[in-house]
Amino acid sequence: MRTVDVARRAGYSVQQVRNLERDGVLPPAARSAAGYRIYGELHVQSALAYRALAAGTGPVEAKRIVRAVHECPASEVLALLDAAHARLDRERTDLGLAKEAAAAISAELVDDVRPSDAMSVSELAAALGVRPSTLRHWDAEGLAVPDRVAPRETRRYSPAQTRDARIVHQLRSAGYRIDQLRTLMPGLRRGHRSEDIGAALAARDVSIAARSRALLDAAVALGTVLGAS
Repeated sequence: MRTVDVARRAGYSVQQVRNLERDGVLPPAARSAAGYRIYGELHVQSALAYRALAAGTGPVEAKRIVRAVHECPASEVLALLDAAHARLDRERTDLGLAKEAAAAISAELVDDVRPSDAMSVSELAAALGVRPSTLRHWDAEGLAVPDRVAPRETRRYSPAQTRDARIVHQLRSAGYRIDQLRTLMPGLRRGHRSEDIGAALAARDVSIAARSRALLDAAVALGTVLGAS
C-alpha cells in the first residue's frame, strides 16, 4: 500500500500517516527500489488502533500503548490497556458519587440561617478535605465566592456559599475542569441547581461511555496488530 492508501483507510491525511510513523505509532515502512514507502495491513491496523485509543485515553497515552505493541511483550501492552480501563472505571465510580452528593446538596434548605452558621476558609477546607488555597482559587475563579468581613476582609462562607463550594468539590471530583465550572456555576446560583447539575453530570456520563466504546474499538485493531507481531 501507498501512504495515501493507509491515510484513506485510517481517516488521516498523508502527512499525519508520516507523522505517526515518525513517532513510532506505525512500524517503519519498507522502501521500494525508488525509495517510496510500502505499507501493509499492520500499518493500517496500527493507525486505526491509535485513532480509537486517542479518543479513549488521549493522544499521549495512545502513542504509548501502540508503540508498546511494536516494542514490548504482549503482557506489557495488556497491562497498559487494563490500566486505561481501570481509569475509566474510577471515573464512573466518582461520577456516581458526584450524582448522589449533588442531588443531596441541591435539595438542602439554606434559607433559615444564622450568622453563626457561616464558616471560615480553614473550617470549610477541613470539612471538604481540601487545602485553604484550593478555596481561595475557587474564589478567584468565581466558583464559590465568600463574603468579606471587615476590618481585615476575612473570608466567611454563608450556608449558600458553602453549598456552592460543596457542589464545586463534587463536580471537580467527577472530572470537571475549572473553565467548565465557570460556565456552570452562575446558572446554579440562579436557582436551577438540580436541573443544571443533572445535565452536566449526564453529559459527563455520555463522554465516559464514548471513551469506553473507543477503547473497545481499539481492542479490535490492537488484537490484529498483536497477532501479526
